[in-house]
Amino acid sequence: MLPHADNYQTLRSTFRWSIPARYNIGVDICDRWAAREPERIALILDDEDRTVSFDELHDLSNRMANLFAENGIGRGDRVGVLLPQRLETAVAHIAALKLGAISMPLFTLFGAEALAHRLSDSGARAVVTDRQGASRLAPLRGTLPDLSAILSVDGGGDIDLRDALPGQPGGFISADTARDDPAILIYTSGTTGNPKGALLPHQALLGHLPGVEMSHDLFPQPDDIIWTPADWAWIGGLLDVLMPALHHGVPVVAKRFEKFTSEAAFDLMRRRGVRNAFLPPTALKIMRKANPAPLPMRSVASGGESLGAGLLDWGRATFGVTINEFYGQTECNMVVSSAASLGAHRPGIMGWPVPGHDVAVLDDTDAPVIDIEGRIAIRAPDPVMFLRYWNNDAATAQKFAGDWLLTGDRGVQEADGGLRFVGRDDDIISSGGYRIGPGEIEDVLIRHEAVAMAGVVGKPDALRGQIVKAYIVLADGFVASDTLAETLSDFVKTTLSAHEYPREITFLDELPMTTTGKIVRRDLRERASNE
Repeated sequence: MLPHADNYQTLRSTFRWSIPARYNIGVDICDRWAAREPERIALILDDEDRTVSFDELHDLSNRMANLFAENGIGRGDRVGVLLPQRLETAVAHIAALKLGAISMPLFTLFGAEALAHRLSDSGARAVVTDRQGASRLAPLRGTLPDLSAILSVDGGGDIDLRDALPGQPGGFISADTARDDPAILIYTSGTTGNPKGALLPHQALLGHLPGVEMSHDLFPQPDDIIWTPADWAWIGGLLDVLMPALHHGVPVVAKRFEKFTSEAAFDLMRRRGVRNAFLPPTALKIMRKANPAPLPMRSVASGGESLGAGLLDWGRATFGVTINEFYGQTECNMVVSSAASLGAHRPGIMGWPVPGHDVAVLDDTDAPVIDIEGRIAIRAPDPVMFLRYWNNDAATAQKFAGDWLLTGDRGVQEADGGLRFVGRDDDIISSGGYRIGPGEIEDVLIRHEAVAMAGVVGKPDALRGQIVKAYIVLADGFVASDTLAETLSDFVKTTLSAHEYPREITFLDELPMTTTGKIVRRDLRERASNE
């Protein structure tokens, strides 16, 4: 846990890692609290309108671990969890971890190809799901020889958990795992090529904690209650919210949305007394449309894409706090953060290196540089860092330059450590000798009342190399026209500069998005190249 400090520099200078040699995530986030305060609330299940204590979580996860073992699942085996935010999702992950197996979160909206790739590549032995998930897995069984059991919370699989769990013992002796033993296998979003499985060690949870605590203004504080719309199948939901909160004994609100809307989100936060939230940029953009009454919060964090001044201003007016941005990726998450309460917040800066993490910008010789654009990198070893890509040693090697893990992102580090995000290596637009990051342009565009969403890419151009091309989803009440396109181009030109404005604008009904809510600029670049 971060030490008490009044400012970021003091916090960073006084922090020291303390990670035990033997450590198990499941024991930490469940059994520890069950022994100390068994009636303490772990989960708030909104759909069922009830709370779950750590004692209940302990009992159910022990029974699930015994059921896994009874069905031949053992240490090192991969267990898929194909469920939305609900009690059994947490139970399945905790049980697999206590068993010494490797839990593998799976998004409920994955199609057949996405599920087949992850289950086949990982050699998963079991999947915990529901009736709907079981029906989607059934046609894939013939191509998944390693998959021996589908356990369903409501029938339709090989094992019905409603019948099987009550008959299992409520006691379980957890595996004695080392801090660097494999724990969680999360497949990257796959905006380029097939998704790769990032294998995280048990200590990765402890490595996440300083970033979570910093981005939520020294989390936890008395009476904190946290929620995120990010699915627990993603690192942002699982290791930025659910598991860190359980580690700290903070109640987590669980809610399954058939469709995320701003009205439903604000209603949930008010009803459940949510004081802390991780709201991805896409969620914030949707919520901003509602023009809601102010909802005082203690902390709001966001990550995945840089926020612009418009969203930050709206956040202050709506939540009464500055939204703290954080940065990382599945392979090495929560390594950069802002924290307004510690004075670590500045417009245009996505954050500062979180205490305990060595983050730098490297030039072409792999040397750290200041005030020069380069590659964002994190020095190894680092407790939050992944162990390797599953079955892909070549990709693992390519991820590193010496002791530095390369994020694939570009940025600029200022003298005080603050990092300015420029963009993905392949997202940078080279136009007329200028290097242009798309994020800043997108931020300006969505400030305009006519724009709901914006995606910016480089389009090949014989004269300039590339031109800035914008794809726009209009806000309700606005109609696409050449005049509006010219107005939006001029808006960027006058707000930023003459070399950054979009020379072409195309209006779309929707933008291509990953399942984690990020714009797939690769698809937009391909479209622009073919126009």
